[in-house]
Amino acid sequence: MDSRTNIGRVRGLGSAKHGGEHWLKQRLTAVGNMLLTTWFVLSLFMIPSFEHSALAQWLAQPLVAVPMILMIANIFSHVRLGLQVLIEDYVHDEGLKFAAMTLLSFYVIASAVFGIFVVAKLAFTGALA
Repeated sequence: MDSRTNIGRVRGLGSAKHGGEHWLKQRLTAVGNMLLTTWFVLSLFMIPSFEHSALAQWLAQPLVAVPMILMIANIFSHVRLGLQVLIEDYVHDEGLKFAAMTLLSFYVIASAVFGIFVVAKLAFTGALA
């Protein structure tokens, strides 16, 4: 039988002091995703055709490439925040949790870098080779 008081048993099991910050980041990236995705859909309506050359010319414009890069970075940041919560809540083995979080981080960073690379290549060269 544990001789500690009720407060003694729960001390150290409380908040990790980062839940509020995580919640706020997730909401801010969600708002950013709504704004940037709305911009993306509306700007697609202004393209005369969806042929590769027309899309490449459209994406080569700085006023299109910069928000597109922001959208890619924001979406993958939001994905990481959401999947981090799932891993923390449902993976109980600490080693497996560490491996899953590491794999998630590598996946998100690699995917975002690839997307940004494609946009940058189109913006600087006008077409993919």
